[in-house]
Amino acid sequence: MLKHDYTNRVSTNNIEPKEYNVFFGRVRELEIMEKMYKKHGFELLVLYGRRRIGKTTLISHFIQNKQAIFFSAQEANDVINLKMFSQLIYKFSGLEKSGLPAFTDWNSAFLYLADKIRNKRLVLVIDEFPYAAGANKGLKSILQNVIDHKLRNTNIFIILSGSHIGFMENEVLGSKSPLFGRRTAQMKLSGFDYIDAADMLSKFSNEDKIKLYSCIGGTPYYLSRIDKRLSFEKNLETLFFEPSGYLYEEPLMLLKQELREGAVYNSIISAIALGATKLNDISLKTGEERSKTIKYLDTLIGLNILYKEFPFGENPEKSRKGIYRINDNCYRFWYRYVFMNKTSIEQGTGAALLKFYLPELNSYIGGPFEDICMQYMIRMNNLLELPFIFSQSGRWWRPDSEIDMVFSDASRKKIIFAECKWRNELKDTAALKKLIEKSKLFNNVSYLAARENTYYYMFSKTPFSKSCESLANQTGNIKLICLKDLFFTSQGKNNQNLYS
Repeated sequence: MLKHDYTNRVSTNNIEPKEYNVFFGRVRELEIMEKMYKKHGFELLVLYGRRRIGKTTLISHFIQNKQAIFFSAQEANDVINLKMFSQLIYKFSGLEKSGLPAFTDWNSAFLYLADKIRNKRLVLVIDEFPYAAGANKGLKSILQNVIDHKLRNTNIFIILSGSHIGFMENEVLGSKSPLFGRRTAQMKLSGFDYIDAADMLSKFSNEDKIKLYSCIGGTPYYLSRIDKRLSFEKNLETLFFEPSGYLYEEPLMLLKQELREGAVYNSIISAIALGATKLNDISLKTGEERSKTIKYLDTLIGLNILYKEFPFGENPEKSRKGIYRINDNCYRFWYRYVFMNKTSIEQGTGAALLKFYLPELNSYIGGPFEDICMQYMIRMNNLLELPFIFSQSGRWWRPDSEIDMVFSDASRKKIIFAECKWRNELKDTAALKKLIEKSKLFNNVSYLAARENTYYYMFSKTPFSKSCESLANQTGNIKLICLKDLFFTSQGKNNQNLYS
């Protein structure tokens, strides 16, 4: 999904905005929105996600050829926002040149709109709703009252969109919000997976697609900043390692927009990026008290920057084995290679720094590559291309061993063990045998007691050797997946189960 510049506007049927030229991904989200649109009656969709994630682009693509009012609230006072909203309503009513004054309040504006639409299907978008609600503390209550007494009986489809995740979850969706219970659906947008991202990287090799996704992540707008005329290395240099690069300060700016105490959050993310994943280690690295560290970590999880991971089979409510990981590849790369080197980069040594780090990038990409393999398995699961439908998945580890991915069905009678190897040279047969041996260490009785079928998946950057392929063919329960196999159409390679 490409990012464009959008302005407040009114759309009518059969009029397609000129700015929509290329659109990627978001198939499932669009399907949900279209189903809501086709229903008769009131709909309220709360759509939110981090900045640059593609909310505005998605909404704007959705309202093509639909009768719609698109209002983008500004970080301004209530008078200005209400004036802009009033102009859009007059334009929708055919009165944009009437010289009518702005509505005196939001309630009057909403009631006027309700009378005008009657039984017409209209999409009303209030983009960046937190700006409007922040400028007028009573706006949420006003909207709630109008919905209950007027709009609920119309054919309006309202979309409230926002980038401030905390506000949207607490002040719009939260149980104490005046709008609680009014929404008919909510949608939290995340970044693209590697398949959707690859559609935006068509000029690159499969290897470079993986490498770019591992360093830049799935945020659509970041992907749109990649120059297809440049190599992988040159793109990293111009985006991250030049003071003028678009991603040079992007994580810092986004954190400043969302959070106070940016220095503490920077220290925490940096500590995790450099290998401190346990709570005690993070607390020691940052010098923050344990209780405060937990609070900061929870905030970063709420922003989708971090997530807490538990070994497969562990109960998150009871387990003390949880670790913290960075959820966004751009943040993961930036805090590992850019954050601590900003002074040097500003002194002009960015290109030399990148050249110094290049030899270790294979090791770094090994982490994101595991996430990519997980995304592949999720896609295959949805396409019914696995030996069974898994309902539980995750990484498994203990002090002396770990397995990159484990999957089981709901009955816990079928299980897949998987290993992901991003290496230029791989002793694949030995690695496969080691995976089989490690799986025997998986001693979660609730999963093994009645297990009937066990499968093994091996993912590799490089093609597999004949000896490894021979071993896989002999056993019949092993699937080997190399780089070219990771890329497929949305329908999958075929309609047959891999083990049919």
